[in-house]
Amino acid sequence: MEDQQFWEQVNVNVPLTPEVRVTLEQIGRWGERADGISQTEYGGLLGWKVSKAVELGFGYRRVGLYSASGPSVHENRLRQQMVLTHGNLFARLRVDERFNPGGDEIGVRIRPLLRRNFPLRRAGFALFASHESFVLPNSTRWGQRSGYERMRNMLGVTIPLITRKALLDIGYLNQYRFGRNGIRPQMEHALSLQLTINAIGPILHD
Repeated sequence: MEDQQFWEQVNVNVPLTPEVRVTLEQIGRWGERADGISQTEYGGLLGWKVSKAVELGFGYRRVGLYSASGPSVHENRLRQQMVLTHGNLFARLRVDERFNPGGDEIGVRIRPLLRRNFPLRRAGFALFASHESFVLPNSTRWGQRSGYERMRNMLGVTIPLITRKALLDIGYLNQYRFGRNGIRPQMEHALSLQLTINAIGPILHD
C-alpha cells in the first residue's frame, strides 16, 4: 500500500541565553489516503547546549490525527532528546511519551536519527541525507504495538534565506511502515518542506 503526501514544518528558534533556547514548532501533513490533511502538530522544545557538540532538550506537542474513514484523534506528547554534532554529521536520540484519549496507558517511542550534510560551493547551500527509525518498547490497548514500527529516509537540499537567518530544507521523504500484526506494510512518498528561522540572539551586557 502506497500513499502520496505533502509535509510542511516551521521551526522558530528563540535564544534565551547563549546556552539555552526555545524552539516553537508547527507541522502539517496531507495525503491522498486521508483525502486531505492527515496530521497537525503544535508545540515547543527547551534546549540546553551543554557543550559545543551536545544539546539536551525537553518538549511538548499537541498532535491531531485525521482519517477519511473515522473520527479525528488528538494526542498529547512529551519529548526528551539529546543532539550530537560533529562537523557535518548530526545525530539525535529522541524519546516520546504518547498520551492518547483511547486509554490511560502511555505509549513510548524511541527515535534515533542520523543526518549528514554535504556543503556545496555556494555559501550556505548543502545537500543532505537522513535516516530515522521508530522503535516502540511497549504496546497499549488504544493501538500502539511494540517492535520496530517504521523508518524514514530523506534526501534533499538546504537553501539559506534572509542572510542565513532562515534555512529551508526541501526534499523527498520516504516513510516505510513495516507490516505487523496482520496489517499490510505501507510506504509513503512525501514532498517535505521545513523552514527554520533563527531569531535575534539575546542582548549581552558587560
